[in-house]
Amino acid sequence: MPRYADTERQSLADLLLALGPDAPTIIPEWATRDLAAHLVVRERRPDAAAGTMLPPLRGHLARVQAAVAGKPFPALVDLVRRPPRWSPLALPPVAELANLMEFFVHHEDVRRALPDWQPRELPADQRAALWKRVPTLARLSLRRFPAALLIQAPEHGETGAGAGGDQVRMVGSPGELMMFLFGRQRVARVQLVGPPALTDRLRTAKLGV
Repeated sequence: MPRYADTERQSLADLLLALGPDAPTIIPEWATRDLAAHLVVRERRPDAAAGTMLPPLRGHLARVQAAVAGKPFPALVDLVRRPPRWSPLALPPVAELANLMEFFVHHEDVRRALPDWQPRELPADQRAALWKRVPTLARLSLRRFPAALLIQAPEHGETGAGAGGDQVRMVGSPGELMMFLFGRQRVARVQLVGPPALTDRLRTAKLGV
């Protein structure tokens, strides 16, 4: 089966080099240099990466990430392109599980900051691989949202999430649903059907794992 995590990794690295260190991403506080540094720290500095989940370590994370971002950009992108050899994330089954969402979403973070971007036509196997991750992501992202959410990807299936209440239906391709559930609602091509107050709230909610 194709390793789409590595495909996304290499495509992102190519795009970073083409755009340079100061190009925008859809994350307001990050340029391409900052996004690349985040990916390097995530794989190579677990002591600092833990700060994404543990508030006491956030200062350490910020310092390490700033130092990594100061590397010459071609060298920084090379670290993104080549995963560390000795890391749990480097094992092929683990790498695909842990990295497919990460590199797909961050690749799109860069792509969708470009003028006139359009969604990619992904291979069927990649769409299926992304869809497998959507139910767990939806339950984590939407566990407190005050609605009964029905999430549908035509030709792939449907899943439920939310804390219950009025129903909201969310429809999109697996990649677009993933972008939405990772907090990229502004640039995700997803259709929402339900009470306007809930759909409006969902489009601006702070989502993500």
